[in-house]
Formats: sequence, C-alpha cells, structure tokens
Amino acid sequence: MKKFIFLLLAVCCFDSFAQQPNQAKIEELTEKNWQHGLSLLTDIVSMPNDAFYPEQIEVNLAWCENQFAKRGYTVERLATAGIPLMLVEKKQPGATKTALFYFHVDGQAVDRSKWFQPDPYTPVLKTKNNKGDWEIIPMEKLKTEYNPDWRIYARSSSDDKGPIAMFLTAWDALAESGLAPNYNVKIILDFEEEQGSPLLPKAVIDYKAKLAADLMLIMDGPRHTSNEPTLSYGARGISEMTLTTYGPKLPQHSGHYGNYAPNPGFLLAQILASMKDGEGRVTIPGYYDGIEFTDSEKAILAAVPDDEAAIKKQLGLGRTDQVGKTYQESIQYPSMNIRGMRSAWVGPEARTIIPDIALAELDIRLVPESDPNRLFALIEKHIQGQGFTVLDHDPSDEERAEYPKIVKMTKSISYQAFRTSMDSDAGAWLRKAMVRAYGKDPVQIRISGGSIPISPFVDALGIPAVTIPTVNSDNNQHSPNENLRLGNYKEGIHAVISILTQPLN
Repeated sequence: MKKFIFLLLAVCCFDSFAQQPNQAKIEELTEKNWQHGLSLLTDIVSMPNDAFYPEQIEVNLAWCENQFAKRGYTVERLATAGIPLMLVEKKQPGATKTALFYFHVDGQAVDRSKWFQPDPYTPVLKTKNNKGDWEIIPMEKLKTEYNPDWRIYARSSSDDKGPIAMFLTAWDALAESGLAPNYNVKIILDFEEEQGSPLLPKAVIDYKAKLAADLMLIMDGPRHTSNEPTLSYGARGISEMTLTTYGPKLPQHSGHYGNYAPNPGFLLAQILASMKDGEGRVTIPGYYDGIEFTDSEKAILAAVPDDEAAIKKQLGLGRTDQVGKTYQESIQYPSMNIRGMRSAWVGPEARTIIPDIALAELDIRLVPESDPNRLFALIEKHIQGQGFTVLDHDPSDEERAEYPKIVKMTKSISYQAFRTSMDSDAGAWLRKAMVRAYGKDPVQIRISGGSIPISPFVDALGIPAVTIPTVNSDNNQHSPNENLRLGNYKEGIHAVISILTQPLN
C-alpha cells in the first residue's frame, strides 16, 4: 500500500512538473498569442483613466469586470469611501498556495498639447526615423511585420495597463494549451494609484480575510536601464508636505512697498535653500539616521549593471546629488524633492507686485528605516531654527502681528516603504521562473526609487512582496508621449507565462 501511495505521489509530481513549459515552449506560446494581446492593449488604453474624474474610472471598472469574468474569475468590487478596489480570483483544484497580484488601472492626467499624436487615448504605432525622431506608422503593419523597437504610444501604455494586457494574454495562451498554475490566483486592481491610493490602507485592513495570500507579485514599473529581465524586492514609500509663507494680506505694488513689505517668495527661498547643501544632501541633523550597509548589501548594490555615464547623458546632467556614492546607493536613502512652487505670476501675466503668499509642495520618498513622522518633526524643528513660527493653518490678524516670520506646514503620508529579502522563498521561486523564461539570472534591485502602495499589504497580510517590472525604462512614465516598446511587451507576456507555470509548493 505504501508503495502505491509513493507511486501515486510520484506520478502527481511528474504531472505537475510536466506542466512546466521550457523556454522554447514559452517562446512558442508568446509568438502565437502576442498579436491577440495587442488588441487587448489597444482596447484598454483607449479608455481615459484619470481618477480625478470618477466617470472615467467607472468605464475602466466595467471593462475589467467583463474581461476577468469571461475568463472564469470571480469578480468583486471592494467598497471604500470613494472609488472601489476590485478583487478577482481564480481557484485551482488541489492548490494549497495563493499568489496575490497587484496592478493599477488609473493613469496620470494628460496635457494634450504636449503629445505628438492626435489623442493620448488613441494608441499609435511609432518608429524612429533617420533623424532620430519618432514618427507614426500604420498600426496595420503589425499584422505582417514586427520590430521589437517599434513602440505603442498612449497614456498608461506602460504604467500600468500594458502589464494588465500582458497578464491577460499570458492567461489566454495557457488556457488554450491546457496549462494552468498549480496555485490560486488573486488579483487586486487599484483605480487610484496615481492619486496616492488614499483609501487603500484602510481597505486592506477591512478586507484582510478576502486578500489573504502567501506572497504578493507587483506588475508595475520599468526594468533596469539595461532592459535586462529584472526583479525588484522593494519600493520607497511616499509622503507629502506643503509649505506656505506670507507677505502682505493682499498683493501690493512693488514700487510703493518694496523694501518695506517682506516678500514671501524670499522667505520661502530661505527655508528651501537651508534644507540642502551644495552637493544635494539634506542638511537637517538625523534625516539619514539608521541607514548603513553591510558588505553583502554593498555587493548587492554593486552587482546592478548601471551605466552611470549613460544615465547622466540621458538626463542631461553634468553633476549628480551626492547623497549616495552611486545611483543604486542614492535610492536607499529618504529623498526630499520640491515638486512645485507658486508665487504671483510669470511670463506674459507677470506684474510688479509683492505677492501675498508663496507656496511649495514637497514629496519625500521613504525607505524602511525612515519613519515619516520622525522626518516631519525634524523638518519642523529645522524651520523653527530658521526663525519661523510654524502653524498648521492660515494665520489670523493677531498671529500676523505677533510673529514676524510665519510658515504654514501641512503634511500627509500616502504609504510606507517595503523591502523583501532577496534570500526569501518568494525571491528564490521567482528567480527560477525568470531563469526558465530567459536562460539567465535577472537583474536584482534591492529597492526601487519609485513608490507603489504595497506596504499596507505586506504589513496587514504578513507576506513577502516582489515586483516584476516589464516595461522599457525610457517609457516617459507620467509624462507626455508615454510609450511601450514592442519587444518589452512580448517579453512581458513571456515572463508571465513562466511565472504562472512555475510550481508554488
């Protein structure tokens, strides 16, 4: 009887292993299905998806419901105080493990005047001409031709609708071939990521039981700049701060009151300039506390094949901030960035006035060692040291008279950073899938510079999380003329097929 049970287990294990397509089979499945995937891609990016307009998001919600339901997934809208999240799930017979995938469906706002095509939501195919410019070519060419360097230009083509279309295409390819994961699949779709996912942390706690999984896989973000297959084991968090300084109650004539009424623009410049030195390092004591690297961590950072000369050339930089010795080292620290400033008017609308206020919005990228509330307290103490009274509201007439220099400081935390150990079971499992897909080890990033709202899942569910970036790094993410390289699109399908057929035991 024991021999029979052993034989039965051996057969089951062999059958599971036999479901693992090798690299050649994965390439065959990709080649057979990528054009079907392009129709999914062009369909999904044709829907405007700015979360500032809920009516746009409703169209995207309905599309996702339809696409996953017709593939046999259960679909549920998870109610929040605003735009819902969406949870889709596909249970597999006999599966004991569950992988939770994350995608976001919303996109950045568009300035149509800056896009070199008729409509950012009407995808176009482009090739680089002899002058080095990207020009539109007929989309019909894809029926008979393929060039991996051609690109699909449309809002959200890379961030983050492209990866959704890759996943659906890979799923269809497996279903057609009679293949399936040996684990349950859950997918959480976020429709407010570009707005900071303000309702997500509470929703994760509210729906903790529904979201339960063994690991989380994030399909978002670009590959390493070498465009080699990449895994990223963390992402910085993000918090925001707004500083407002005050001059006269109403804008005043700069001739009548110049040298008399303090200009809030200079007051704001004083604060901002005091917070960084000439090498780009934050001068506030304690800002970088707690961040040290072991020899093994230094080796991990050094193993990333960055071409720093090429990065500087691409960005048009003659120098870089010296927070870290290298690019990889620099993103291991919390950042401080001025994302926008305003005071009076400029250009054709400029006028000779002393403005009433000056305003700066800052974002602070967080790492696991940096508590945002601690950083906020350090910044406030520093500003007070510059002679300012810090308020959380616009000053009253009495406060204006009492305090010579006032700044209003408001702040918020979108989400914390997360980082998963490269030595984790999740990391080892994904590396096996990537090696099977590409025949080589992926580039491994300790923590990426951008932010994605994953820490609420890691903290609430107690699971590891790893990002599987697929799109080209020069995709103009968040900017006009966002694009997705065709070679990356095909290789993204390739990667998902391998991951979905990698046994998770």
